[in-house]
Amino acid sequence: MTVFLNDKKIEFSGPLTLKEALEQQGIRQVRGIAVAVNDRVVPKSEWETYHLQENDRILVIQATQGG
Repeated sequence: MTVFLNDKKIEFSGPLTLKEALEQQGIRQVRGIAVAVNDRVVPKSEWETYHLQENDRILVIQATQGG
């Protein structure tokens, strides 16, 4: 399965959930990040049950502090 994570093409061996895809890419920090799939924000409560589809576009945004 091919998906795009922050515009980077990634190949996975089979069907998986959003949470599994994020974990496989080393994204485990839940606090301070927002995730959208195909321009739709996916609440953290849905990550474990949200099944990705071929060519989905995942956008991960991390909040930062600063001035």
